[in-house]
Amino acid sequence: MPDVSVIELIRQLVALQNIDADYYVLKEQLDEKPARLAQITQEFDKKKVNLHAQEEKLKTALLTRKQVELDLKAKEDALAKSNAQLSLLKTNKEYTAKIGEIEGLKADQSQLEEKVLVSFEEIDKVTAEVNKEKTALVDDEKQYLDAKAQIEKDIEEIKGKMAAIEGQRKQLLPGIDAKHLRRYERILENKGGLAIAPVRNMACGGCFMNITAQTLDKLRMATELIECGICSRILYLEDSL
Repeated sequence: MPDVSVIELIRQLVALQNIDADYYVLKEQLDEKPARLAQITQEFDKKKVNLHAQEEKLKTALLTRKQVELDLKAKEDALAKSNAQLSLLKTNKEYTAKIGEIEGLKADQSQLEEKVLVSFEEIDKVTAEVNKEKTALVDDEKQYLDAKAQIEKDIEEIKGKMAAIEGQRKQLLPGIDAKHLRRYERILENKGGLAIAPVRNMACGGCFMNITAQTLDKLRMATELIECGICSRILYLEDSL
């Protein structure tokens, strides 16, 4: 005759396993949340960095234009001064040299004027890009904050469910023999939340490897807890419960 106490122990462990299976699923979900939060935070921070880079580019372009305008003003002043000096020159040599100097200043002035025009185009382009990034970042920030809030909400909900399961678990533990409970929990931890598995079609429901006829006979006798020879999970026959 089957040992009723072993059958009852298996029933208790199966009931505990059903609870623990839900707990491990929730724990896995909970463990994923910080990584997901870190990922979306990193993605949003990257967008902020991109905007900052564009703003720095605009700042550099503005400083460059300012310096070119200062250089242009200096050339214009030098050109005006040189033109004013023409009438004061007394020899052809001095006059020719001054004319050469003036032509050089005009050439420099022309180049600087071109640089100013180019800088205006560059600034307009970068400003448009900055404004585009700012507009996009407003939407990105809203999406990020919504996603962050949802993850934080999910975390709290999962923790609440886990706490409820822990409460159910505590109600079952006093009825289970301490020695067998330690054995069960050791396997549970080592086997990813599945410590006891049914035998179906002569195979372990945990690792799906075939069991021997001898193991099946021991399960039917139900005089002791039997472990799978491959994965070490506790085995049981569903029709014996």
